[in-house]
Amino acid sequence: MHWLLVFLGGGIGAAARHGVNRIAMAWLGPAFPWGTLAVNVIGSLAMGLLIATFASVPGGVSNNLRLFLATGVLGGFTTFSAFSLDALTLWERGQALPALGYIAASLILSLAAIAAGLLLGRSILS
Repeated sequence: MHWLLVFLGGGIGAAARHGVNRIAMAWLGPAFPWGTLAVNVIGSLAMGLLIATFASVPGGVSNNLRLFLATGVLGGFTTFSAFSLDALTLWERGQALPALGYIAASLILSLAAIAAGLLLGRSILS
């Protein structure tokens, strides 16, 4: 059941991301990734609001609701929201150095990985 909830939520989030990207492209053009920036910021704001709301519910919320909304919908919309939540959680726990390390490692390793993937893909397909 958990997989189905994440699957359904992820589809909704991915469709919403596609919609934002199409709107941004139509309104602002292709010169800058405005759509991606928008979903990252909107998704992070939504994740913060969602987690704060969940935390304020007496007795908590069901794991199914968390999986559908946080992991599914927002995960499908942007994984950046999960990254932002993880980094901020470390920071709020007083783990500033691990938080900064996580941020730096995520950025540097992700950029290195995409560069390596492009290089490898291009060398294989050329």
